[in-house]
Amino acid sequence: MNPARRRGRLLPRSFYDRPTLEVARDLLGKVLVRRAADGVAAGLIVEAEAYIGEADPACHAAPGPTRRNEPLYGEPGHAYVYFNYGMHCLFNAVTERRGFPAAVLVRALEPVEGEALMRRRRGRPQAPAHDLCRGPGNLARALGISLADNRTDLTRAPARGEGLWIEDRGLDIGAVAWAPRIGIRVGADRAWRCFAAGSRAVSGKRS
Repeated sequence: MNPARRRGRLLPRSFYDRPTLEVARDLLGKVLVRRAADGVAAGLIVEAEAYIGEADPACHAAPGPTRRNEPLYGEPGHAYVYFNYGMHCLFNAVTERRGFPAAVLVRALEPVEGEALMRRRRGRPQAPAHDLCRGPGNLARALGISLADNRTDLTRAPARGEGLWIEDRGLDIGAVAWAPRIGIRVGADRAWRCFAAGSRAVSGKRS
C-alpha cells in the first residue's frame, strides 16, 4: 500500500494545546483529510502560518472577542473557517488554551489522496499536482472545505459521513524554513510562516 494513502493516527487535543509556533511547525508533514459525499481528498501540509493573540495585529482576535472570531477563543483542536475577501474559505486549526485566541492557517498541501476529485473541484483538469492546493483558498476549494466546517472538532474522525480532521501518517517533509507571513497588511514583519523547504506546492516566498 502506498504509505501516503494509509490511515494515520488522529492528532489528539494535546497536540493543539501548545504554543502556536510549535504547533505550526509540527503540522508540517501531517495530513489534512476531508471526507464528503463525493469522495475523500487529503493533502500533506507543507506550509502553515501562525496568528497569536489580541496583541497580534494580523490576528482576527486583535479587536477582541466578536461573533466571527469566537472559535479562536474556544477549545484547541477545532477548525476556524472564514470567508476571505468575499472569494475564498480559509482553514485554520485553533491552538493554545481556551480563552487565548490563536490559530494556525494552513496555506498549502501536496495531494496524497483524491487528486482527481481535487481537479474537478478546482476546474483544472490539466494542472500539475503541486498547484492544486497551493494557497489557502485553493486548498479549501480542492478539499471541499466550506463555512459549514467552521468549529469542526479536528480530533474526531466520524466512522461514516462527512468529516474533517488532521492525522499523522508518518510522512517526512525534509528541511523546514521560516519566513515572514504573507497576504496581510499588518504584522507582516513577523517570521511566523513555516514551510517544507523542498516542496513545489509552497505558496509564498521562501525568504
